[in-house]
Order: sequence, then C-alpha cells, then structure tokens
Amino acid sequence: MTERVPCRMEGCTSTILPATAARTGGYCMPCVQERERQERQAYIEKHRRTVNLYENVTDPVEILQIGYAKQVRDPLIRYVPYPKKREELYQELSVGDARRMKEYALKLLAEGEKDTAIDILTALVCWRNDEISDVLPQLMERRIYDPGMMYKDAPPEVRDQLLGQLERDEENRNLLLLALGWIGDEAVVNQFQEWRRQAPAWAKQLYVLPEAYTREAGWELDEGGGRRELVSPASYGIVVEKDLTAEAVRDAEEPVGPGFLQPSDQVCPWCHGSLVLLMDVDGAHSSLSGLGLEGRLCIQTCERCGGYSDIFMELDEQGMPHWSPYNHEPDYLPDWEEESDGDGIRLPQLSLSSVPRSPYFAAVWALSQSGSQLGGHPGWVQDAAYPLCPCCSRSMLFIGQLDGEDIEVYGDGIFYMFYCPKDRMTATCYQQS
Repeated sequence: MTERVPCRMEGCTSTILPATAARTGGYCMPCVQERERQERQAYIEKHRRTVNLYENVTDPVEILQIGYAKQVRDPLIRYVPYPKKREELYQELSVGDARRMKEYALKLLAEGEKDTAIDILTALVCWRNDEISDVLPQLMERRIYDPGMMYKDAPPEVRDQLLGQLERDEENRNLLLLALGWIGDEAVVNQFQEWRRQAPAWAKQLYVLPEAYTREAGWELDEGGGRRELVSPASYGIVVEKDLTAEAVRDAEEPVGPGFLQPSDQVCPWCHGSLVLLMDVDGAHSSLSGLGLEGRLCIQTCERCGGYSDIFMELDEQGMPHWSPYNHEPDYLPDWEEESDGDGIRLPQLSLSSVPRSPYFAAVWALSQSGSQLGGHPGWVQDAAYPLCPCCSRSMLFIGQLDGEDIEVYGDGIFYMFYCPKDRMTATCYQQS
C-alpha cells in the first residue's frame, strides 16, 4: 500500500499520494485551488478599472437606455451605478422623452428583446400612468398579455379582440381575463356579470370563478352586478425620511398621523409578542377620503403571526384597534420562544410623502424599489387576496402596504392593510415570494 504524505499547506490536515505531491509541489488539490483563487483575486484587485458609462451623459432617455443595455460581465471592470433610481428617472421624463422611451421599447420588441421591451412599457404605465394604447396591437400580434395592466387604457376595438381571443385561446385564457379586468369598462363589467349569471363552458378549466380575476385590477362585481372599487385612485409613497425630497416635505397640506411601525402596548394572544402599529394616519388624508373616516386610522398587526394568517382588528370609538374575536389561530405557528427577535435591524423612521404619485406605481411587484405606499393599487407578490370582512362578508378595501425591506434590513415580503367602513374592521395579510 502506497504511503501518503501530508499537505504542505500550514493548517491543512489532508494527506496526498506522492505522485500528487510531485505534481503540485506538495499541496493537496483543495489547497492548490484555493491558492489559484487567491492569486486570481489579487490579480483582479490590482488590475480592475472603474468605468462610468454615464459620464457626461445628461439626456435622461440615453441614461435609461444605458441602464437597460446588457453589459459585458468582466471581473476586471467595475461599473459605476447611476446615482438615481430608475423609477425617479421615469418620473422626471418629459412627455417627449416618454414617447422616445416607448419608441425604444418597440424597437427592442422588433429585435426580439421582448423582456426588456415589456419592462419599459410597464414602467411607463406604472410609474407615469402613461397611455400605451397605440402599442397594444403589436403586443397582441405577439400574444403578449402580461402584465395585464398594460391594457388598462385599451380602446373598444382592442377590448373586443381580447374577448374574442378569450373564447379560443386556452393557453392564454388566464392572462386574457386579467387584461380584461384591467380594462374594466362598462362592456367588460357587463361581460363579467353575464359570466356570473351563466358560467361559460371554459370556466371549468379555471381554478376560480371568472369574476375573481377583476380583483387583480382593484375592483369586483357588487351584489347588483355593478363595479365596486377596492382601491383608492390617490397614492402616496411611504419612504425612509432621508429619501424624501425637499419638495415632498415642504409645506405639506395633508394631515398626517404619528407615522408608521410604532410599538403597541397590546400583546398577541397567539405568540405573546408585542403587536405593532403598521400605520397611524389621519382619516382626512386624500387617499382615504372615500372611507368617510373621522379622526385617525390605525392598522395594527402581529409581525410574527401576521405571516401565517390574516389578522383582524376592531376599532373602538377613539379609532384605536383591538384584537378581534374573529381571528382564528392557524394550525401551525413556529415555536417563537426558540426564535430570535434580535436579527432584524430597524431602518430609519418612515414618513408619508406629500407628493402624490401614480396609483399604479407599485402595482407590479418587484418592478419598483419603493413598494411601501398609502392608497393606490397593491403590488401582489402572489394572487390578489382581499380579506372578507368577518361581519359583512364583503371584500375589505385596500388602504396601503409596507414592504419588508422598509421594516428591517434584508426584510422580505409585503404587509397589506385593509379596512371595512361599514363594520370599522381592519385587516392585514402578508405575502412573500
């Protein structure tokens, strides 16, 4: 049996065959590979250069196009990121600049760069609430229906084409229903009402009723078959204070409550941890004007258990939330006594911007880096899930959402907040990828 020899690397306890030692200079292969990695890293650090593709570029459209271009992955090049978020650049575009971006998206679409083209068109719709109805025929030619909100301003002829396509296109039927929900005009409402009265044959292939698709677009059929809105058209960002612009904090005319992520003196009866006030704002704020609120609106939940179940709270006469007896403890909850509470690091204080933004700003999850908001359309991580009020059984109205990244460092998922004006009931639900 051949005698093995120890690896020469200090601290390594491996042994190797003499033939291997002769080939590697006395080192085991893991140590050889580690030395090569270190040498390669040292070479990269010594020779890496910094490249600023945005240097002396002032045209916002050109800046965006540079950001969308595929960069060569080279470990010897460190690219300088543009100092502004992409969503900020879109909001600053002039009407002419936005038109140029739309033309650029069409050019990419013709060249086969479908994903980037859709990203640009979606950004124009979400961040600017721009109309792209002139682009829709080209999207339909390529059977591109996702995200459905690109069709929200579709003219009657496009709507009718989608309705016809729906009957024969089994592969895209789910996406077509979502697109129709986003159009949501009188003809679409009447069609969903008809499907409620008499389900079409293809409804058997769906996992939910056809009318459920409208909730993705922020509305549903009411008891009489009309359109009932579930969201507010007014939307304001909830942002870290240091990210607020001077314009957003100057001369704020909107009445605002104490803020967000405030500690509560109440305790969760399930995990026995402290509850938290996700939001405490004045009910007179324009994003809540349709609720008929007087005084403050407080949304409270359990950050732990809220990830496993919808949490309902009942508001007292002073507008303060209290744990509702309608809450039902889920079958499974972690053993929180074994969980660490110290891992999350609180970020700086959150504040409500006084500058309104597009109601669709955060409606496509993962598109925006600023997902926390009051009002507007929710950005569902999964499917739309408006809680039913346990008192009146109607879908509760969306109030706002807090992105996990705004709650703690490396936070994940989104907390969604809801309210039932009739029964003065609040609810929260949570989704993550």
